[in-house]
Amino acid sequence: MTTGGGDTILIGMYDSPFVRRVAISLDLLGMPFEHRDWSVGRDFDRIRAYSPLGRVPVLVPVDGEPLTESAMILEHLDDLVGPERALMPPPGPDRRAALRLLAFATGAAEKAIQIVGERVFRPEEKWHPPYLERCRTQMRGALAELDKACAAAADREWLIGDRIGTADITVACFSTYAREAVPEPLDAFPALQARVARCEAMPVFRRYYAPFFQPSATGAPAA
Repeated sequence: MTTGGGDTILIGMYDSPFVRRVAISLDLLGMPFEHRDWSVGRDFDRIRAYSPLGRVPVLVPVDGEPLTESAMILEHLDDLVGPERALMPPPGPDRRAALRLLAFATGAAEKAIQIVGERVFRPEEKWHPPYLERCRTQMRGALAELDKACAAAADREWLIGDRIGTADITVACFSTYAREAVPEPLDAFPALQARVARCEAMPVFRRYYAPFFQPSATGAPAA
């Protein structure tokens, strides 16, 4: 649903799971947007013109200040469409369950980014194996919790509620990033692997997929 001319602008490359989950959410909510495929390495200064942090995603509304951080952007989108269409459940047990999944998925992605960062910004002879192993242990622990949740929801189409939501989008996007960027095969997490494969087969996920592109040392991993 990427369009041009007077639309909201989404800045960032789709190999960032944070950018990707915003793009998928915009599409599912029927919100047209123009995509700026900018790299935090190559296009750092251009991104900083919208966000001094120089991080992606950045959402630039037609009217209003640019928004940064995908969690903030997704909350803004839910506010725009109202509780009946929001991708996060309303306050209560379902929302707490969704937030728990988001915490583990985000943790897995962040640890994957730290592993990539060590690989990109330090020469191989200076890599710190205990640090890398600690990150992998934390990432795998988060993926194991997601696998348990997916196994518990094996007979349901969606993780929370009766329609696709932020938990489904985030778990799929962030697990795919870990699988490709580290890389971390999901074979040890069969229920998660099956859930991710089902989401990734959906047209809306394929529409906003880009294979992992390792950043250069002149930039930073997307976040």
